[in-house]
Amino acid sequence: MESALAKGAPASRGHGRHVPKKAEAAKAKKEEGGGGSSGRSQRRQVTVDSSKAKTSLEALKISLKLLKWKEFPLGRRLPCDIYWHGVSFHDTDHVFSGQVNKFPGMTDMVRKITLSRAMRAMQELFPEEYNFYPRSWILPEELQFFIAQVNKVKGNDPSWKPTFIVKPDGGCQGDGIYLIKDPTNIRVMGSMQNRPAVVQEYISKPLLVDKLKFDIRLYVVLKSLEPLEIYIAKEGLSRFCTEPYQEPTPKNLHHIFMHLTNYSLNIHSGNFVHSDNANTGSKRTFSSILHRLSAKGVDVKKLWSDIISLVIKTVIALTPDLKVYYQADIPPGKPGPSCFQILGFDILLMKNLKPVLLEVNGNPSMKIDHEQELSPGVVEYIPSLVDEEVKVAIIRDTLRLMDPIKRKQIQKQNFSLFHRRVHLHGQCFPSARSNLADNSLEIKEQHQDANSSAKHEKDAVINPESSLPSLCLKQVFPKYYKQFNYLRLKERIAALFIRFLGIKGTMKLGPTSFRTFIRNCKLSNSTFSMASVDILYIDITRRWNNMGLDQREPGMCLQAFTEAFIYLAQRRFKSIPLHEQVEALIDLCECQLETLDEKRKGLTECRTTLSNWQTDELQVVPPAHVPLLNRTSATSKLVDYRMHRS
Repeated sequence: MESALAKGAPASRGHGRHVPKKAEAAKAKKEEGGGGSSGRSQRRQVTVDSSKAKTSLEALKISLKLLKWKEFPLGRRLPCDIYWHGVSFHDTDHVFSGQVNKFPGMTDMVRKITLSRAMRAMQELFPEEYNFYPRSWILPEELQFFIAQVNKVKGNDPSWKPTFIVKPDGGCQGDGIYLIKDPTNIRVMGSMQNRPAVVQEYISKPLLVDKLKFDIRLYVVLKSLEPLEIYIAKEGLSRFCTEPYQEPTPKNLHHIFMHLTNYSLNIHSGNFVHSDNANTGSKRTFSSILHRLSAKGVDVKKLWSDIISLVIKTVIALTPDLKVYYQADIPPGKPGPSCFQILGFDILLMKNLKPVLLEVNGNPSMKIDHEQELSPGVVEYIPSLVDEEVKVAIIRDTLRLMDPIKRKQIQKQNFSLFHRRVHLHGQCFPSARSNLADNSLEIKEQHQDANSSAKHEKDAVINPESSLPSLCLKQVFPKYYKQFNYLRLKERIAALFIRFLGIKGTMKLGPTSFRTFIRNCKLSNSTFSMASVDILYIDITRRWNNMGLDQREPGMCLQAFTEAFIYLAQRRFKSIPLHEQVEALIDLCECQLETLDEKRKGLTECRTTLSNWQTDELQVVPPAHVPLLNRTSATSKLVDYRMHRS
């Protein structure tokens, strides 16, 4: 899915007077250190378009100065290596190459309702693994169901006295959030149809520090979708309420400074404490909290492990839909940028130290100053050393992680070292090539150990990054691939969905494509006819379209397809857990499609051979012992599937 830098791509934007392309290219080459004899002794500067950076601009500028990269604050006619967008992937149209710090569809996927739907689908398949996300109901469509469900639980357990928190779907910075004790107290007005919301069970027993409730803002870098690569920043922010916490009662439900940790709300409290000390104030570093917990005997390593698990599982829940968005905006095989993104995870620690996911922010604030009200209506923005310490490091090291020039240098170095090893050991190229993926890291480490001191001195002159601290980002996936890969069932469903979309760039499956999916995977039978398939498609698609989702194109969205897929799995496989039913049906579909692909490939090869024979006007006598179709892989999958089913 990562696309290479497109050479000669059309310009993404233009500014100022017209300059001939050759002259501009020569000027850009000179600016980036690529021309003349002096350019050969220094690494070419990475170019960054910061014209759409918005509120993250100040931290980005500091990061680029530290890296000694070339910033284009107004953009430029020639393509840049990196485009830093402030809000979404579509901040700038016509980006044909390079890297963009936003994924298509991420803004939609982290909205409260969409996130809740994604988490609910995973909770249905893996209830134990996804119990870190509060029970949620979507309003207004599930209002009556919510009221009935709460009353039913209360009837069975009169001692249960829950509190619920209502969050508007498109709200941010705490806008419109309120708490309720009685489900019937939800503010149902005409505006709710235009402003849907999520209602969740409120965590009434949070961990307190200095008698205050707080949450954690952790920064997660999604480096790529294919392959899936996730990094977590080792430092984050702890944001405190400004009124001592008490468990919710009808009298204190409206005390927002007690219950809501949003910085944008608490900054207006008279008790808010601005501090540049990481250990005090209303905004502190996460590491300062960990130090306090460690001093009290808390197993901080286990806490970090639980947080890492929460992050990986959440990204796995979002990835299937993101892949559908990605192929719609950047179809495979066409020139386009690759993507990465910094996400803000808001996490609450319960009193028993269990982390709970509150929400995911696709556009976390990267401002490094804070507001100070000098007088009513008069606000001064002053630097925040805590914000700068955390956020500049994250932006700087995200850029280092995505450095396109370093990546090319490493690939070139590994390729050169590989050929040297092949020559020294007398290995033949084809057999050695098959082991390149396994041995590249080993070769690189051996080379680095042998030349570490000399390389350090050389890098100090050539590479300005050699003077920077080590990355503040820790890779968690695919590092922990084995522990979490079994959860990626919905990604495999999404791969089937994308295969049958037909026209690339669409995001919904038409009725003909759905029938083709059923037919090619051989899912219809005497008890489930194609007429039943059509009814299933109509019922599920109509219901999902009535939920107020994107109506720009008709058809079945991925969520609806997933529901239909689960229904088919439950029909075919019984008396085993749901996730095993789904996995068995995925195996069956993949097996049938692999057999179909092999058959088509065999027929294509046969026709090509026949065509060549006819062209040469030779007598055709096919050897009887040469199979036209290799079914070994598909047959082994069918055997596994039948054994699993029995």
